[in-house]
Amino acid sequence: MKNYLLGFLLLSFSSFAQKPFGKINPMQPVDTLAASCGSCNFKMAKKGCYLAVQLKDIAYEVKGTGLDDHGDAHAEDGFCMAVRKARVQGKVENGFFVATYFELLK
Repeated sequence: MKNYLLGFLLLSFSSFAQKPFGKINPMQPVDTLAASCGSCNFKMAKKGCYLAVQLKDIAYEVKGTGLDDHGDAHAEDGFCMAVRKARVQGKVENGFFVATYFELLK
């Protein structure tokens, strides 16, 4: 019985692991960018909490993946509380960073 309980607990914790969004395209560069909440940490004009990245000192809201797709935004190390690093692929379109790959780094 103890083994079942231990197995259940381990599976429960592993389900909270943050998984990358998308797949890396080997034909395009992968950048490491600052990632955080656009309004909380990058002081962007749009109200509310949303995922953003900084590219060449300009912050862009991210399309394709969201704030809560990468953990609790209000946890101690969450996007609303800290600026994190992420490996990303994508491009800027119409003032947004359209992500095709997004991996939050530890």
